[in-house]
Amino acid sequence: MERLICLAIGYVCGLFQTSYIIGRFYKTDIREHGSGNAGTTNALRTFGKKAGAMTLLGDCLKCVAAILLVKLFLGKTYGDILPLLTVYAAAGCILGHNFPFYLNFRGGKGIAASVGFILAFDWRIFLICAVLFFTLFFTTHYVSVCSLSAYLAAFLAMIFWGQKGVYGMDPAHMTEMYVVMGLMTALAFFRHRANVVRLLNGTENRIYLGKTKNKKG
Repeated sequence: MERLICLAIGYVCGLFQTSYIIGRFYKTDIREHGSGNAGTTNALRTFGKKAGAMTLLGDCLKCVAAILLVKLFLGKTYGDILPLLTVYAAAGCILGHNFPFYLNFRGGKGIAASVGFILAFDWRIFLICAVLFFTLFFTTHYVSVCSLSAYLAAFLAMIFWGQKGVYGMDPAHMTEMYVVMGLMTALAFFRHRANVVRLLNGTENRIYLGKTKNKKG
């Protein structure tokens, strides 16, 4: 039951669609532009750097909020498995972001929300992912490559620190946490499947300080 509660808290927080709300100020639906999803990269491409930064911040904070709420309401009762419950909260937030019921389940891809999750979950993993993301960004300018590589790194880093006993849970709950994180990672790759195809075809857009260029640009 506590897992379902965490998923529900996360899902509700994830329904705050930052880029969609920003798009309404421009009297447009962001999902009708660019890649067609309500996420940070599309907000950057469609509305510019300011909107992209606001979307990143908003989507990060909603996942942080979900985790803080779980810690506030369930931390004392379920302190022994709190890391696992925060991962469930993050999973719910990402599902709410990706599949908001009031937008016909057409949301974003969950990367910015995942940034908030990693930041609130373990600062060491966050630093690893940040270094990897920006190293790849400034060498390739492919945001999809940066995002997916950082997601995979977060998954592996969680297993590494978990096996070192950092999260203080028994093996069964640790394994459950790895499975949930693995499913989140798989979902991220699934949501970026079109980007992966474009990368393989050499047609994926690059991002240069708020502007997009194709591979030849």
